[in-house]
Amino acid sequence: MKKISQALLAATTLFLTLQSCNTQKMVVNREVQTTNDGKMLLGHQTKNQLLKEPYSEWYVKEHDDYAIDQNAIADLKKAKINTYNITLVMGTWCEDSHREVPRLFKILEAVNYPENKVDIIAVNRKKEAPGGEEGPYNIQKVPTVIVQKYGKEIGRIIESPQSGYLERDLVEILKKDDTSFKDLLK
Repeated sequence: MKKISQALLAATTLFLTLQSCNTQKMVVNREVQTTNDGKMLLGHQTKNQLLKEPYSEWYVKEHDDYAIDQNAIADLKKAKINTYNITLVMGTWCEDSHREVPRLFKILEAVNYPENKVDIIAVNRKKEAPGGEEGPYNIQKVPTVIVQKYGKEIGRIIESPQSGYLERDLVEILKKDDTSFKDLLK
């Protein structure tokens, strides 16, 4: 029985070692050329991609022209938004994304939110990314901003903010958060 256990342990160890060697590399900043929409970003992205042509044409103007609600920014800092994770699902072909994504990043810059904590997923018109990155989020419309704490979704903003201001909607999401790490351990 001992030999069988040792053999099973050795086989499991070998299998896990081989699996770790076969992990897929995540493609970041994938850009494709489409017939109808021209250049389009797909899959995981960085903010820097949005600062490149042709995306910068809409990104920079909307970012620079947006007037932030400073009271909401103070509330976001007080609610420690930097302790939350944000997933942004967007389409570079989508007018709502052209409006809301630059505004979101201006807000996050104002609260010193770490840029690398924003998981940006770009999708096509079918709301799909090449690697299925959008799959766990049940995306119906873009942009969708998902706020999470300890891996649990706290709230989301879909297409456009209900209040008319992303920062105010983010404040409302954080006010509703009753997640504690202790609760997750139960």
